[in-house]
Amino acid sequence: MNPTRVGAIVMRQFYLYRGSPQRILPMFAWVAIDIMLWGFITRYLNQVSHAGFNFVPALLGAVLLWDFLTRIMQGVTMAFFEDVWSRNFLNFFATPLRTSEYLTGLVIVGIASSLLGLVAMLSLATVAFGLSFLTYGAALVPFLLVLFLTGIALGIFGAGIVLRLGPASEWLIWPIPSLVSPFVGVFYPISVLPPWMQVISHALPPSYVFAGMRTVVAGGQPPWAELALGGAMAVIYVILACLFFTSVYRYAIRTGLIARYSAETVS
Repeated sequence: MNPTRVGAIVMRQFYLYRGSPQRILPMFAWVAIDIMLWGFITRYLNQVSHAGFNFVPALLGAVLLWDFLTRIMQGVTMAFFEDVWSRNFLNFFATPLRTSEYLTGLVIVGIASSLLGLVAMLSLATVAFGLSFLTYGAALVPFLLVLFLTGIALGIFGAGIVLRLGPASEWLIWPIPSLVSPFVGVFYPISVLPPWMQVISHALPPSYVFAGMRTVVAGGQPPWAELALGGAMAVIYVILACLFFTSVYRYAIRTGLIARYSAETVS
């Protein structure tokens, strides 16, 4: 793997955002809307509830963590879509660029954009609603790591779908986080789900993250064994997503479907 080529992918996105500030605004606008909306909902629930339960870390914390995963996925897919929309994708692979180098560049871009979003979410949630994950210290890192790897896997998988089905299929990618969220128990334990949904839940790494966070918020110890299982699954999914993207790319080259991404192609 050539670091210079990877850096070129990252720099391309950097110059794109630097020359188009309106692309930066959505990174923070949607985050602020989610945090403010759910923040006021949790504040209202604290006022009307007499159970002595604090809904802020339980619900607002769950929203923050799920937004973190979503931003990571979208950071990867948006970087890919920018190349698709500008019909620049084929130009990349007219060079000696490898698919592994291209994917690594997309992942780095996803990391950078998601970290900006995470900082914005944490700052707003702390200032406006008093939610601070800093009280959990280093114990929070494994939770974020599992979500991070899952977001990367979903992002690469989504890019592979668009590469296989064509640019018009990008609308299939945006709903993925919403389709996954009911199965991972973002706001409720997966025990309330029907048995067939629970089977799917156990195969999704974020399920272990949100179950573990509810345990921690309730005053228990982090379930390290479950988190390790979720992390191992997430690593496997990242590898499978990369293999899927590479396989689709080779298929597109072999069958000529890659031509739909050329500057001359209009459909």
